[in-house]
Formats: sequence, structure tokens, C-alpha cells
Amino acid sequence: MTQKTRSRAARLALLVAVPALALTTACGGAESSDEGVASVSKAPSTDQTKNGADSSADSSKGAGAQGKSAFYDAQMKFVQCMRKKITKDYPDPKLSGHLDWTKINQLQEETGNDDIAKAGRAGACAPEMQKAMSLEPPRDTQKDYESMLAHAKCMRAHGVSKFTNPQLKDGNVLPGGDPKPASPEIEQDSPAYKQATQACKDKLLDGLDGMQ
Repeated sequence: MTQKTRSRAARLALLVAVPALALTTACGGAESSDEGVASVSKAPSTDQTKNGADSSADSSKGAGAQGKSAFYDAQMKFVQCMRKKITKDYPDPKLSGHLDWTKINQLQEETGNDDIAKAGRAGACAPEMQKAMSLEPPRDTQKDYESMLAHAKCMRAHGVSKFTNPQLKDGNVLPGGDPKPASPEIEQDSPAYKQATQACKDKLLDGLDGMQ
């Protein structure tokens, strides 16, 4: 198993450990649109007066800002833990609060230390990472799915023919990628894969890098 495969597997294992994560929604199952692209069903809305709607919107904006701040602060605590226990060079999170996996993977490749892409040796910083993940602001599941789908199509267009599409299942986004992660069919260390990854990286929304 390659370093990138191990780091992705470790990352997904940590994500699974926290309920109600970034790639889930409370809106129910998936539907098919006229274009054949799966979509997440929308929850029914309630009638509101104009003043009530405006007040709700203002409250939502305030809650969103507080949520982003709490997420960033929690992520910084994870970063500080990694710097203390694993490597002083562990990179800052992005301004959005999401970890910068491009820099993390680069640092891991330079040092050969697999613990950098995990939550530290023997999960030394797993509690801090799980705390940060539990505070991530709600995501738009439909947009996440469409972003991953565009990325998968891009990867295939750039020569990684076995790269699979993501799936919407029970309101969750299941990432695409290698059809057999346990016994990889895609060589992630190959020049072709690296070139495709570079060409398609902008297809993924912030926070989805490294998920497929």
C-alpha cells in the first residue's frame, strides 16, 4: 500500500469515527433529476412572515459565523497537538478551518512519517481531531456530491480510467476513487495519477480534498 493510500485510509477511518459528519445530511434519500444526476431530497419548508424570515436569516448568519470560528479554533488545537507530539512543522489549517491536505501530504512524503497524515502516533491527537470534525459547519450534500462527481470525471478524462464516481446513499455522499481500496487497482504514485490529481484538484470544494 502506498503512502497516499495509507494516509487516505487513515483519514477516512477517523471520519467514520464521528457521527453526523461533513458528507451527511438530514434531508433523506437520493432522487434522480431529469439530467440523470442524483440529488438529495429537500426537507419541507414552513410558512414564515417576511419579518420572521428576515430575523431567521440574520440569526442563521450569526450562528454560521460562530460555527466557523469554533471549527477553526478546534482545528488549531488539533494542529498544536500534532506540532507538540509529532512534528513542529505541521501546517496551519486553511482560513476556512479545513486542514491543508496538500501541505500535509507533502510534509509526509518529505519526511516518510506516516503519523503526519493520521492523528498522530497511536492516535495521540485523535480526540482533538474528532472534536474539530464534530464542529464543522453543515455542508451542502448535493454540492459536495456534484463536486466529487466532476472530480471523478476529470480524473478519468486525464487517464485514470478506473476512477469510480461518488454515490449518494441514504442522504450520505460515498466518495469515489479506487474500485478496490483494500486491494488497490489504481497506482497513486504513478506519474499519470499525479498529473491527473494536479489537473483536477480545483474540481473539489474546500474540505473535500483527499476524500476521493
